[in-house]
Amino acid sequence: MPAESRKGLVQELQKHALVLEEVKLSSGADASYFIDAKRVILQPSGFRLLVEQVQHYVRELNATAVGGLTLGADAIACAALVDGPDYMKGFFVRKEPKAHGLQKLIEGPPLERGDRCLIVDDVVTSGASTIKAIEAIQEQELEICGVLAILDRLAGGAEAIEAAADAPFVSLTTIDDIYPERPDRKGS
Repeated sequence: MPAESRKGLVQELQKHALVLEEVKLSSGADASYFIDAKRVILQPSGFRLLVEQVQHYVRELNATAVGGLTLGADAIACAALVDGPDYMKGFFVRKEPKAHGLQKLIEGPPLERGDRCLIVDDVVTSGASTIKAIEAIQEQELEICGVLAILDRLAGGAEAIEAAADAPFVSLTTIDDIYPERPDRKGS
């Protein structure tokens, strides 16, 4: 993984994405902090760092399609398309199929057998959102070559994701990188 862009991403997440307040996570758990990665990746400097990191893994895993559950995956999938090869596809998995139009669950260019799908998400806690995207791709009988997250909260999601995807999970950063002095840190 490109070390300089990873270091920059960690610094940007520490500075702009770490929110120290009581929140309810999508997993339903309460937490005393929140990581809002979109505060970083939806700005030019953060997006450029993300592009370098994502494209590294796209090449390493030989991915031909990148996406995941909308909204957490959207910017990451777009990062894979920047200066990418013409065969690269981005996709978004809806929470529910659209009730009108083509009533699709998976948006973007048609995914086909032979596509190597890299499932992406911004922040992983329990892994439930990522697993929903994995299941949508598996229902289409498409290959999953890996799963990538910007940040792993180290709450068991990585293990659940790897088991569901039967593919490697990699996180660009972990909560230990961003908030090492947090009150709920295991072993502290």
